[in-house]
Amino acid sequence: MLLDAMTTLFLIRHGLTAVTGTRLYGRTPGIRLDERGRRQAAALVERFEGVRLHAVYSSPLERCLETLEPLAAARRLEIRPSDALIEMDAGDWTGRTLPSLRRTKLWNTVQRNPSRFRFPSGESFVEAEARLLAEVEQIVARHPRGRVVVGTHGDLVGMVVSHYAGAHLDQFQRVTADPASVSVVYVGEGIPRILLVNDTGGLRRFAPDRRKRGASRERPRSSAHARDGQKRKLRG
Repeated sequence: MLLDAMTTLFLIRHGLTAVTGTRLYGRTPGIRLDERGRRQAAALVERFEGVRLHAVYSSPLERCLETLEPLAAARRLEIRPSDALIEMDAGDWTGRTLPSLRRTKLWNTVQRNPSRFRFPSGESFVEAEARLLAEVEQIVARHPRGRVVVGTHGDLVGMVVSHYAGAHLDQFQRVTADPASVSVVYVGEGIPRILLVNDTGGLRRFAPDRRKRGASRERPRSSAHARDGQKRKLRG
């Protein structure tokens, strides 16, 4: 099946905040991008230069909306917030520092067997994956052959990539999604394709090839692409 017949999902993790990587802030309201994150958000406009987009979906949390606002404005697209794309409900763990959580006995379960874990008084990874994938499938159905930005959170990006790679939920922690990174998945009829994971560089390879109109998007990468500064990172 030609990749042109599938929906292209650009999965974007939100940019940096003042507490990214130090605290599990979950669904805490009011966590906004810091200066670094705002620069990352602005840079998305240039990174997507030449890439045609049809829709922009986002977690309703401020850090995700702020990450996508410059790109959506540049393309004159409305951001469509979706509760199904929101960060996991960390329950009683919300607000705790990551070093303190790493010292708990349950942390090993979170990392190695997340399908067996539920945040105390919060959401389970199984529940999060179910509502996330249901929303992604609906987005794909709404935009057949479209190119769609989906702004969400690091673990949720990992779940989507892991799922379409054919892996069990317990393997999703092997996928890394850095702040403001872009991962690209082709989804639709036929076999899903993982095109890019944890990219922090340019995305010109997804722009139309003016020399080969009507040709498949699947073509060899040139040396110029290798100099884009893109970053792929898979752990495990």
